[in-house]
Amino acid sequence: MYLLVTGLKGTSILKLHRDLSVTQKTVWHLVHRIREGMRVDDFLSGTFSRPVEADETYVGRLEKNERGNKRMAAAGGLSGKAIVAGVKDRKTKQVSAGVVADNTAATLVGMVREHAEPGAQVFTDEAKGYLPLSRHGYSHQAVKHSVSEWMDEQAHTNGMESFLAMLKRGYHGTYHQISHEHLGRYVAEFSHRHNQRPEDAIDQIASAFSLMEGRQLLFRTLVADGMRADVR
Repeated sequence: MYLLVTGLKGTSILKLHRDLSVTQKTVWHLVHRIREGMRVDDFLSGTFSRPVEADETYVGRLEKNERGNKRMAAAGGLSGKAIVAGVKDRKTKQVSAGVVADNTAATLVGMVREHAEPGAQVFTDEAKGYLPLSRHGYSHQAVKHSVSEWMDEQAHTNGMESFLAMLKRGYHGTYHQISHEHLGRYVAEFSHRHNQRPEDAIDQIASAFSLMEGRQLLFRTLVADGMRADVR
């Protein structure tokens, strides 16, 4: 069990299947079951106080670099990429992130409203999707990245940007390729690890397995979502 949880941090499916003496399919299923349990941290609602940072990023390879039969068009996000968005509570340092359908105001404002208390101070970049926040009762302040403004006194998104950068480093440096179908579980893994980082390793492992209780992820469900692109 220790190997499985620590293996989420970068050990390959090929190495784990040798260490555990099970098939690659079995390891792939097991690590995704752990990630599925971590998805209880995936956009938790009502847990974030003020102030809050919100940001989004685009994950994946450019659609123009994909073969014709793998292109995802608009469903895959900007240029075929998936969109990962999230918020960070500056007081508790907790992060909640997940894959979202698009970067429209309805989606991004809705994400913030799920997490930030009414009237909270919310810091974002200048993306148009966040503009209606003030109309929903939030004290919204945006930094203008387009003119190289990264901080205006307390207004910045450095904390959320740092988390998203870590996610993308893991994508490119460790996993290299993650299918859109399974990306949400990987984001949940990074969110959970970020939120549990002050805890001892054994407590992090105990937390990961406690979250699996009562949650099922059948192998046929994973296969239905696609397997080949996700195995490394």
